Amino acid sequence: MRKLTLTALPGIPEIERGAALGSLLVGAVARAGEKILAGDILVIAQKIVSKAEGRMVRLGDITPSLEARDLAQAAEKDPRLVELVLRESHAVLRVKPGVIIVEHRLGFVMANAGVDRSNVAAAEEEVALLLPEDPDASAHRLRDSVRSVSGLEVGIVINDSFGRAWRNGVTGIAIGVAGIPALVDLRGTADRGGRTLQVTQVAAADELAAAASLVMGQADEGLPAVLARGFPYPLRAGAAQELVRPRAEDLFR
Repeated sequence: MRKLTLTALPGIPEIERGAALGSLLVGAVARAGEKILAGDILVIAQKIVSKAEGRMVRLGDITPSLEARDLAQAAEKDPRLVELVLRESHAVLRVKPGVIIVEHRLGFVMANAGVDRSNVAAAEEEVALLLPEDPDASAHRLRDSVRSVSGLEVGIVINDSFGRAWRNGVTGIAIGVAGIPALVDLRGTADRGGRTLQVTQVAAADELAAAASLVMGQADEGLPAVLARGFPYPLRAGAAQELVRPRAEDLFR
């Protein structure tokens, strides 16, 4: 019988730069009354990874360019935040009041380049948080850290909340992956009727990230990590970059 269990991990404190996330996660699993098993997957919110990696930027240190000031007027945003968006992006795709859609330097098409001020401590009102420099590398380091503490091989997914073209609302997606396949290719396998699948590829890491987001929450729940057990695909090396559609194959831009 297939079964996927998702357990939100309690008691993770406010994360500061240099925090030992591996140890914190293993401790949180124990507080949840669980033990890490080989093959488990830890899904971690991007924000705590970014905080641990020191990806906070003081807005007082940012001088907006002329381009940022012009874009800020169109988007009705703080020019300093827009300057950070531009620094994190390859291209600006769409602009309207309240949102700037960009191609992030990592290839993600997303709002505001992931530059965020939500769930940043109130005392740091003039601070913005950026995505990790390399989320796949962050996931690999975190996997190594959990292994060194627990002695077990686990998978890691770093998730973030994205909007989607033609769909309302945000959902969790994987921006960093280690130890699990991000994209599962079912082409060449048979369906229940014996027909060979021609195009089916499953964004397995995104599906897990979205499921974990349900128990993490999107507001003040304070549950930035989830223990997932029962992932239905064989574990192997993977990377979130597998999920970024090459521009040459993008029919929507």
